[in-house]
Amino acid sequence: MSDQCQIYLITPPAITDMSRFLSELEEALSAGPVACLQIRLKNLEDSAIIQAANAISPICRDHNTAVIINDRPDLAKTCGADGVHIGQDDMDYFSSRELLGEDAIIGVTCHNSKELAFEAASAGANYVAFGAFFETETKAPKTRADKEILTWWEQAIVTPCVAIGGINPDNAKEIIQAGADFIAVSSGVWNYPDGPAAAVKRLHQLCLEQD
Repeated sequence: MSDQCQIYLITPPAITDMSRFLSELEEALSAGPVACLQIRLKNLEDSAIIQAANAISPICRDHNTAVIINDRPDLAKTCGADGVHIGQDDMDYFSSRELLGEDAIIGVTCHNSKELAFEAASAGANYVAFGAFFETETKAPKTRADKEILTWWEQAIVTPCVAIGGINPDNAKEIIQAGADFIAVSSGVWNYPDGPAAAVKRLHQLCLEQD
């Protein structure tokens, strides 16, 4: 595990033009290292999510970017994804691990709760996710987290933490410096005025500059 903060990219909640998205994804992943891409598509049939994952995954593989499916361990298994991100209302960690196996990446949403994060880390989660740290365009956050929780977690626990919620190239520096192992970014990349590739390039530079 790298000590340097890494980029955790999340798809837009809806992809209306898959060909255009795949082109932007290729450009974004070519602009700087991205540790993983979470496929988080809302209000779609399972078959549509699987179809999207099958189109997206080869590009990610070419760039050594892990593919994570949001919420659904069963779809992660069907798609042959590298792992799953589960919320507190999704399939529990132990059932997800049993389904996906020991090699799968399993991350757990912990909102702003040290207790939930301790539980997930103790169970064996590969990472815990804290947020939201800022206002976000992609979803209404259930909780707001203070960046001090990142500093505390980094100093106390080995399990990596992901910071999520409204992070973009303009505000990521303070989150990186607070101690996040990964910065999760969605609209901050896909809606960046200069384009997704420029956003990834800037975020990677910020990761390199961390103290």
